[in-house]
Amino acid sequence: MASKPMVPSTNALHRSRTLVMGIVNVTPDSFYDGGVFLEPTKAVQHAHRLVEEGADILDIGGESSRPGAEPLSADEEKKRVMPVLEKTLELGVPISVDTYHADTAAAALACGARMINDITALRGDPEMAPVIASYGCECVLMHMQGNPKTMQVEPRYADVVEDICSFFEERLSFAVRNGIKEDKIWLDPGFGFGKTVEHNLTLLRRLSEFRRFGRPVLIGTSNKSTIGKVLGGLPVEDRLEGTAATVAIAIWNGADAVRVHDVKAMGRVARMCDAILGKVQYE
Repeated sequence: MASKPMVPSTNALHRSRTLVMGIVNVTPDSFYDGGVFLEPTKAVQHAHRLVEEGADILDIGGESSRPGAEPLSADEEKKRVMPVLEKTLELGVPISVDTYHADTAAAALACGARMINDITALRGDPEMAPVIASYGCECVLMHMQGNPKTMQVEPRYADVVEDICSFFEERLSFAVRNGIKEDKIWLDPGFGFGKTVEHNLTLLRRLSEFRRFGRPVLIGTSNKSTIGKVLGGLPVEDRLEGTAATVAIAIWNGADAVRVHDVKAMGRVARMCDAILGKVQYE
């Protein structure tokens, strides 16, 4: 298979097409496909399929971050992630690892991963920032109120967007003080992580406000419970159209990358949005 270009400079992301990040869950309990790809061979096959469908980046995770999820040790996480990572590097797309454990991040980066996607925004492990800084890799700082086990217990904000912006301002400062180059940092407002349905819808309406930081904005709405609730209680396997609507609105409002399960369908949504917005040429 011909290799794809690596992640473009984040400075260029604001001027280029929307990137599609494909999700590879190596977990027994993720909300969408928990257990389906727990066996490494199946996870690698899934990764191959996502790349064939057009994924620009693969995001491999070994710990579920669904509401109510229990934390996982770094050792167990590495056992799940590393065999899959080693086999997916040959696909020629950049690999992101979804972890807040510095040990997992260090092992993944030493193996060839290009990005760390930290749902705690460097708060989960005091060694994470030094690891990222030492490798000079891309990283995602995500907002989450609480932790996966508690985040959906009555989340409250004075103003959800302004509160998250204050959080990003502090986290960016922390990251830079700890040696991470600002041009390596992406921001994710954490759709579904400690937010009500209305909080999540507000994030999509006002997503462009996160561009004040001059950093690429990543968002992950794919098949989440807000979509099911808005559409009358749809089960997780029946949220494709709702996900497409959230992806389209996110791109319209400035998302640089979308994290999705259904790469083929959402890649088409992204390309169509990019054409309407004049980000890409078409024939």
